Amino acid sequence: MKRIAFLGLGIMGAPMARRLLDHGLHVTVWNRKAARAAPLVDAGARLAESPAQAASNAEAVIAMLADVDASRTVWLGPAGALAAMQRGTLAIDSSTLTVEWMRELGAAAAARGIGFLDAPVTGSKKQAEEGSLNFLVGGAAQDVERARSLFSAMGRGQVHVGPAGSGAMLKLINNFMCGVQVASLAEAIAMAERSGIDVKLAGDILAAGSPGSPLVKMVVPRMVARDYTPNFLVPLMVKDLTYVIDTFRNAGIELADARAARERFQAAADAGHEHQDIASVVEVFRRN
Repeated sequence: MKRIAFLGLGIMGAPMARRLLDHGLHVTVWNRKAARAAPLVDAGARLAESPAQAASNAEAVIAMLADVDASRTVWLGPAGALAAMQRGTLAIDSSTLTVEWMRELGAAAAARGIGFLDAPVTGSKKQAEEGSLNFLVGGAAQDVERARSLFSAMGRGQVHVGPAGSGAMLKLINNFMCGVQVASLAEAIAMAERSGIDVKLAGDILAAGSPGSPLVKMVVPRMVARDYTPNFLVPLMVKDLTYVIDTFRNAGIELADARAARERFQAAADAGHEHQDIASVVEVFRRN
């Protein structure tokens, strides 16, 4: 597949689309705010006026969008991509969305003779720029194979998790654990500061010890330096944890820890950190 449409050019979408361009693919892009497409157009991408226009001549359409409402509009809205796609083409949604919506979209695609994959990613802005994302893919095996070269262009590989919706499920489980870790790290860093312990020393110990997951190692320096350049926006974590809580509840699991973490991130958003990285949640606990 050489003709690719990419829908959504946010923190993750823009570098993912750039990777496709860098691999010599013919990329048409669309974004709600067209100005964000300018660097990609300068690099050789074509700019579409609507998702439908972007998708009309594409062999594969990839979306990276904020939430279910945005995804539904972009795929199925009045100028949506799905109705403009040709039979036999491939639709891929790499956003972090609900399992129910991914299954619904997959059924809508199948009814039109279009392949569908839900393929959210692990990694953030840095990994998207480096091409080291990992795709968690739900869908038919033959469609996963068809998309292999696209995943390789944008990331280090893919894991076929199961049928449609499976990638979304594993991504929500992944982000549940990430959200709880970052919220608890914020509380730990704040406690060290309030106790008079050198915050860099405390951060280094936490990152190097048993709590030091790759995520903790990445976020500790941001919290210590108060560098909240966005890699993963605070409101998106609130959204993801909301999806997580509902998904787990439907399976009979109530998530008290996810609810507590969501409250922390919502408090950060309410305090003016909605355009900053999730590391800014620590500021909810800081006294200065």
